[in-house]
Amino acid sequence: MNRCAWVKMNNPLYVDYHDEEWGRPLHDERALFELLSLETYQAGLSWETILNKRSAFKAAFHNYEIDKVAAMTDEELEAILQNPAVVRNRSKIYATRNNAQAFLKIQKDFGTFNHYIWSWVGFTPINNVVKDYSQAPSKTELSERLSKDLKKRGFKFVGPVCTYSFLQAAGLVNDHELSCGWK
Repeated sequence: MNRCAWVKMNNPLYVDYHDEEWGRPLHDERALFELLSLETYQAGLSWETILNKRSAFKAAFHNYEIDKVAAMTDEELEAILQNPAVVRNRSKIYATRNNAQAFLKIQKDFGTFNHYIWSWVGFTPINNVVKDYSQAPSKTELSERLSKDLKKRGFKFVGPVCTYSFLQAAGLVNDHELSCGWK
């Protein structure tokens, strides 16, 4: 199968992520929270680094069970910072708990995070025509507006680039290349 050019063929995590997850419309609350968290960890790092540390993050953050992450203590977060299997950035680790708490507020206000996030695209994925992924934008007017709204609602590490990456990952925006066999 042809894949998008960004897929690193020498890393099976990349291939699996592309083939099984990236760009597929996602509606599961826990999985949406996980992807949003992973995108926040990536800020300033490669996606390969995050994929390689993904299982350690899942273990550290209770498989991204939102209620459990929202209730984590400072002591638990400090223990995560001692774990070399994760990205040990204090701001990002503490933002995970903060974002879980903000996620719960959105669930309360909108019924589900899924409803909130999908309302931004009219509940239908945006299918872009991408000939070469290097020409795909890193942010859009949509991701800038969503980023501002998420920040207003208390989220951290959700700039417009991170937000656009999340929209792509969760399938709200489909940026698979035209030559990709997935599209």
